Amino acid sequence: MNIKFSVLALLLTLSLASADPIEDVKNAARKLADKGNYSWRTTTDLGTSSGNFQPGPVEGKTEKDVGTYLSPTRGDSTMEAVLKDNKAAVRTEEGWKSLSELTSDTGGARPNRGRFIARMLQNFKTPAVEAEDLASNAKHLKKAADGYAGELTEEGAKRFITRFRPPGVNPSDASSNAKGSVKFWMKDGVLSKYEYNVRGTVNFNGQERDVNRTTTVEIKDVGTTKVNIPEEASKKLS
Repeated sequence: MNIKFSVLALLLTLSLASADPIEDVKNAARKLADKGNYSWRTTTDLGTSSGNFQPGPVEGKTEKDVGTYLSPTRGDSTMEAVLKDNKAAVRTEEGWKSLSELTSDTGGARPNRGRFIARMLQNFKTPAVEAEDLASNAKHLKKAADGYAGELTEEGAKRFITRFRPPGVNPSDASSNAKGSVKFWMKDGVLSKYEYNVRGTVNFNGQERDVNRTTTVEIKDVGTTKVNIPEEASKKLS
């Protein structure tokens, strides 16, 4: 009996030792998605490269088969947006608008700002999806005190540093000297938090800008989150 126990313990130890940290993180992200619903808070630090501007936090929540709700804060104003089945709608002073209405001259918002918001929503990924994508773009991950940490590949760093790029723009053409790092936290095998930093030079409208951006996503209310999409917004998603 002791011999059998020792053999099982050895096999378990070898299995844990040979486990792929990247796959562990992907599995933790998939387990989060399998919960069906959760909320999160995203904060972004642009460092000294931002001048006096720092974006506010983004509150989000998602529920399977219902949709995703986002509430980004910018200065003293808070925006509302809903997404479902690759479609999105934004609440404006004139009411809820589809992305096509938002980017038009009569969409109730400045066209340039409307286009930026549209790109942000078109490129948006829920935390479970984004975390798995980050893990796929890691060179390697090592066990940390309460999770995993590592460096992003150059191509991965370029992708995330230009995540709001216009459609058709290659990340390699829009950025240079890109580097990045990432860290994941888990609780009971489920993704609970992640943070990534990307830095380099980005070509923005013909001008080069140095970027050093740290994004932190903290996940909460797993399994108890409810998303209610207003009827007016639902019509814009049809």
